[in-house]
Amino acid sequence: MQTPFKTLLKGVFLSSIDNGKYERTGEVQTNVEANIEEDLSRSATRLEGATPQDILKWAFQQYHPDISLACSFGGITGMALLDMAVKIEPDVNVFYLDTDFLFPETYALRDEVARRYNIQPVAFKSRWTPEAQAKEFGEALWSRDPDLCCELRKVEPNWRALEGKKAWIAGLRRDQSVSRKDLKVVEWDSKFGMVKVNPLATWSEAQVLEYIKQHDVPYNPLYDRGYPSIGCTHCTRAVKPGEDARSGRWSGFAKIECGLHVSASVTKA
Repeated sequence: MQTPFKTLLKGVFLSSIDNGKYERTGEVQTNVEANIEEDLSRSATRLEGATPQDILKWAFQQYHPDISLACSFGGITGMALLDMAVKIEPDVNVFYLDTDFLFPETYALRDEVARRYNIQPVAFKSRWTPEAQAKEFGEALWSRDPDLCCELRKVEPNWRALEGKKAWIAGLRRDQSVSRKDLKVVEWDSKFGMVKVNPLATWSEAQVLEYIKQHDVPYNPLYDRGYPSIGCTHCTRAVKPGEDARSGRWSGFAKIECGLHVSASVTKA
């Protein structure tokens, strides 16, 4: 079945990287995007050895209030990042993608975070209810076409979450998977047409855990039950000893990313 998302990326580009201002004009030109990436590459080089907190301070200075932090309330990296961000910018916009298939522990952590940090994470859901998705695309889409399921329940909602923003902050690390090994601490996100900041790109899982312990950061209890990467209930299982940390996601498929953090030439309809 054809994906409903066929609209080509239109003109969102930076007029000035240094002061975080954007202009929205016609279609993105290859040379313009190349200039953006070049400017961001210089910023990434300057920030490569900086602490995550300093990278966050730079990002907020450049783009606040037009910057959002994505938090899944699943992995420990996102929780460490949220703790750092809220301490630097208490009114940071935090959003999450409610796929309707999250673990009860994930929702419970969201509620605990709201109480502890006095923030209100904003939920973005699919335009398709689970029932509507089953009716249009068939039952248990995740078991047949997980890419389309992620597109419907994560990628398209992420578009709406970032609408009107200039940049977003993600809890990604280079050591999480081969698809993330070349992450920069700040880069141009060609999929969503904006700046993407990865403050913890250079950190290891051990460093994240140390931060979690030192600062008493709440995290998803499933992590201690063998779930180093946590997504939807249908597509997440515990990882066995010796397995890759992301092997518990989309088990049985050659899929390691949900689609949010990969380049693409198609966007929302």
